[in-house]
Parts: sequence; structure tokens; C-alpha cells
Amino acid sequence: MPDPSLVPTTDHVDFVVSQWRQHCPQHDVAAMQIVSRIFRYATLATRDAEQAFRAHGLQQGEFDLLATLYRGGPPHTLSPQQLIDALLLSSGAMTNRLDRLETAGLVTRSPNPEDRRGVRVALTEQGLARIQAAMGDYLPVLEQLISPLSDGDRQTLAALLRQLLAVHDQHSPGALRP
Repeated sequence: MPDPSLVPTTDHVDFVVSQWRQHCPQHDVAAMQIVSRIFRYATLATRDAEQAFRAHGLQQGEFDLLATLYRGGPPHTLSPQQLIDALLLSSGAMTNRLDRLETAGLVTRSPNPEDRRGVRVALTEQGLARIQAAMGDYLPVLEQLISPLSDGDRQTLAALLRQLLAVHDQHSPGALRP
């Protein structure tokens, strides 16, 4: 954790909110302080994470798909619909993503033995090696992103974000665990 005396006490959102308060005092912009920080942080975090993905020839969406297959454990196989639900994608976007990953040799699609109309998507050995290597570079990026926070602050922030997401996740397909 960095020296607390070196961590800035204001950010870009403070500046933006002060402008809104000055020029639109009739509006309550309190929620903007939270949501704008989440949006801005997500943008900055995505930028940093994408560097780790690019080092392994992946885009964020491709990493997310491979990671979803990987984290489910062996045999690292899901249906396209399970992937769509988990990643909140349209079927067209999923097809495009699967096409790219299959062409790269990172996943395979094969008939679903339980449903002849469906297919199963599985990590290949190359896909497994790629996601494991990418995770090795991605996790330190995540650690760096939260390095200004103490362990207690990390737990508090995780709990607060969980509280917000739990309400919204219940209306998102695939967000809740079976």
C-alpha cells in the first residue's frame, strides 16, 4: 500500500461535480459522485487490464470468454447459451467471438451429446495454456489497481459494491450462480 501522505485526496470527479453544482444548483448530483467514479474507474481499469490481455494476443471479450470456460473447471465446457448468459452478450456477438477463438485454436465447438440441436464450447489445450498465462499477468494488474487501499478498505469496498450489484444482478441473466 502506498504511503497515505502521497495519495491524492481529490480526483477528476470532484472537479466535475463541483462544476455541476456551480452551474446547475437545482440538481442533486450526489449520486454522480459514486456512479461517475465507478464509470471512470472501470475505464481506467479496463485500459490497464487490456495491456495484459494484448500481451497474450487477446481482447478483453476473448479473455472473458476463455476465463469463463476456465473457471468452471474441467472439462472447461459450456453451451453457447451459458456463455451468453454469463457474459451478457447477444447471440450474434457470441458467434463472432467464438468464431475468432475457434479460428485461433483456443476453443472448439462440438455437438452436445445431451441435445443434438445444441453444441458445446470447450477450451483446447492451447486455449487452456493461453488463459493460464494471461491470468498470470492479469492478477498483478488487479492488485496494482487496488494497491492504494488497506485490507480493511478493500473488504469494505467489496461489500458495498456487492450490495449494489446484488440488487441489479437478480435481473441479469447468468449473473446469479446456480
